[in-house]
Amino acid sequence: MRRTVRPLTGAALAVAAAALAVAPAYGASAGDLEVSPASVVPGGQVTVRTAACGDGGAATGDADAVGAGSLSLAPGPDEQDASGRFRVPPSAQPGTYEITATCTGSGHRVTGDLVVTLTAGNRQVQPRGSVKTGVGGALGTDPVQTAGGVAALAVAAAGGTWLLHRRARGDGI
Repeated sequence: MRRTVRPLTGAALAVAAAALAVAPAYGASAGDLEVSPASVVPGGQVTVRTAACGDGGAATGDADAVGAGSLSLAPGPDEQDASGRFRVPPSAQPGTYEITATCTGSGHRVTGDLVVTLTAGNRQVQPRGSVKTGVGGALGTDPVQTAGGVAALAVAAAGGTWLLHRRARGDGI
């Protein structure tokens, strides 16, 4: 009995973990607020869209978290999605902000995340300057410290070799 329970439990846990890992990969459903672009620089334009309000439904959006205030979401030409736009203030700080929308008729509330960054997502940033990796390299400016380090490594290597040689002869340690 135990031999079959463990593999079955392991398989069930693996399937559950895979299902949880795959679930966030799906896009916005009809109950979410789609924020486009998801990442924007301060001063950029953002479009929000939702299908949660139904056909021809309108909504009131709230972008106060990022400092943009409120906005109106009106049905588009296909009258299935309500959408609206707002501009991220130039003074917005980098971070993740929650944008909300409340449907006018039903009061249904949907949310979406907006990421404010300092660099545009489509532009690659080239590194400049030297890499700050610590206090220095192997060959520093002080030859006495370098010689001391080399001597310490030599003593450690000699001691390790001597201990391994004693162990191989059977003298014990």
